[in-house]
This record gives sequence, C-alpha cells and structure tokens, in this order.
Amino acid sequence: MSTDAHGLIERLNVSRETLTALADFETLVSKWTPIINLVAKSTIGSLRDRHTADSAQLFGLAPIKATQWLDLGSGGGFPGIVLAILARELRPALRMTLVEADGRKAVFLREAVRALGLDAIVNNERIEDLKPQEAEVISARALAPLATLLGYAARHLSDGGLALFPKGER
Repeated sequence: MSTDAHGLIERLNVSRETLTALADFETLVSKWTPIINLVAKSTIGSLRDRHTADSAQLFGLAPIKATQWLDLGSGGGFPGIVLAILARELRPALRMTLVEADGRKAVFLREAVRALGLDAIVNNERIEDLKPQEAEVISARALAPLATLLGYAARHLSDGGLALFPKGER
C-alpha cells in the first residue's frame, strides 16, 4: 500500500472489520477479474492504491446526511462496493444503488453484496432505461466523457444533489 493510500484509509478511522471487508472485496475482484475483466490485469497488484483508495476518497465528499447514493456503470465495484463497505460502519442510513448494464459484471456485484453483507441494490440495466432515481449523490468512475455523465446526472439527481465524477489525467 502506498503512503497516500495508507494515509487515506487510516484517516477514515474505520474498524478492523471494515478493513477486512475491503480486503475481502479486493480478493473477490482478484478472483473474478481473469474471468470477466473487472479491472485491468496490470492493476491487480495495486488494487488498494489504484482502485480502493481512489474510490474511498469520494466518501468524505458526500453530504453527511445523504441517504441515497447512485453509482453509475459500477463495473468491478469501484467506487460503489467500496463506498457501501464504508457506509455500513460510518453512515448506516446511506443506501447504495449500483447500475451495471453488463450482465456478467452485475452478477459479480450481486455476489460481492451478498458475500460482504452490504446494504446495496444492483440494477442490471442501461442507465438510460433506469427510472429516475432522485439520488442525493451520484458517482461514476471511468464510465463516459463528462458531457455524457452530466446528462445521466440530470435525469437521476435530486434537487440540490451532488455528482462526483473523478476523471483521469486525460
């Protein structure tokens, strides 16, 4: 774990059980990736730094009173599953909804939710076909260009809601 990732996880001040759940999730991702390509194979060795910590940083950006979080294009569970793990301990009233059009990835997400005992719903459908969600927070990571994400957010975000779309260098 890099100093940055280690520092972020430590600053969250979570229990050993939450840290174990994060590690268990990383194990699931490592196990399923060769089968359904959840993350780039080149990043499997750096899941904690490259994916888990990157996802966890979004948790502190959301309003503390938010109860409905929508993660679009959840894929391998980053950030949605990571956030649901953190919410279980830090914000138990927060409900996570993950949206994933790829049926194989949706099966993985449902298995992760079940195996980790998370309070999360997995919708296996296209974002455009999903009924409006009125989410207080929407996230998406590596899903689409910003203009497209803003269009999705307009349909599913509640008034005064927050959209968190971390984008890469390019």
